[in-house]
Amino acid sequence: MKVPKTIRTYCPRCRTHTVHTVSIYKHGKRRTLAEGQRRYLRKQEGYGSKRKPEQKRFAKVTKKVVLKLRCSQCGYILHRRGIRLKKVELVG
Repeated sequence: MKVPKTIRTYCPRCRTHTVHTVSIYKHGKRRTLAEGQRRYLRKQEGYGSKRKPEQKRFAKVTKKVVLKLRCSQCGYILHRRGIRLKKVELVG
C-alpha cells in the first residue's frame, strides 16, 4: 500500500488540523534492566519449560504496520493504529 509522506490531520496539542509528516514506527531495543524483562529472563532460565509456547508455524502472513505522525507546527507525535499490510511504501 502506498502511504503519503505528509497527511493533514487533527493534532490534539494544537487542537486543530495541521500537516503531519508520516514515518513507519519501529520499536526500540528492549531494556535489559526493566522489571518486566528481568522477570521474563528469570522465568526463561533453568530446566523448566519455556514461559510462552514456541510457535511451530506462523498463523499470520502479515504484520501490523503502525504509522508515526509528527505535527509540523508543535512536533507532537501520535501513532495511527496499525493495519495488516504485506508491503508499505511512503510516497510523495
